[in-house]
Amino acid sequence: MGMVTVGQENSTPIELYYEDHGSGATVLLLHGWPVDSRSWEPQLHPLLAAGHRVITYDRRGFGRSSRPTSGYDFTTMAGDLDTLMTDLDLHDVTLVGFSLGTGEVARYIGTRGTDRLRSCVFIESLAPSFVKSADNPKGVDEAAVAAVQQAILDDRPAWLSGLLGDFLNLDDYLGTRVSEDTVRNLWNAGAEASPYATWACVPTWLDDYREDITRIDIPTLIVHGTADRILSVEGQGRRLHAALPKSRLVEIDGGPHVLGVTHTDEVNQALLAFLQEPALVGAHG
Repeated sequence: MGMVTVGQENSTPIELYYEDHGSGATVLLLHGWPVDSRSWEPQLHPLLAAGHRVITYDRRGFGRSSRPTSGYDFTTMAGDLDTLMTDLDLHDVTLVGFSLGTGEVARYIGTRGTDRLRSCVFIESLAPSFVKSADNPKGVDEAAVAAVQQAILDDRPAWLSGLLGDFLNLDDYLGTRVSEDTVRNLWNAGAEASPYATWACVPTWLDDYREDITRIDIPTLIVHGTADRILSVEGQGRRLHAALPKSRLVEIDGGPHVLGVTHTDEVNQALLAFLQEPALVGAHG
């Protein structure tokens, strides 16, 4: 466990909480919104058992990191990631992003390149863009973003309960692939997050990563659930694969948005297989 300073807000430093475990090839896990790095629990044990050094950290505003009221844009958050990697002197790293974390992966590569990286993984990707368009009709627009932000302001705990229903497809999987206890654990993590950070991250959904991903020149894995109600497989996973034709796309049948919880074995199998033979998977161009 450690802390790395990434900035300053008035009288207090902005610090990120991180954990650094194991040895071997380094895997750095970037969590989704609005939870924190503890959401990687289903992947942590298998990665360590397979002989990897596993690093997790809490994004600013979430988990055990500082809770500033600034910096909730991908340029800043990619800068936070760069500071962490620089301070820990990391090289030959596999970046694994989930959902909002994929935006950090894309923007980090778009602004910093791949010198420190071995490979990258997009699980439920925001890239190439989550904006509603003719080729992404299930995307979002400014009105949708504003509605979510208002729901957060009106009753964040109630909004969070509804969000988890769609994140996990609870009408299909509660009691079979996911327990009430796990749902409660995720709800607690989301409720503990900074209310401001939870609200402020939503406009990042309108970012465009098409230019960022042109700099991906390392082995790339894309994992997407076919039943994701948040980021559709047609508009997100398949479009990213089309933009990176040498990447590996793994579609998990019936997988909802948080498929690392509901379809743990399938996600871990895809991830571990990729990590064992990244040189066999090409990247962009």
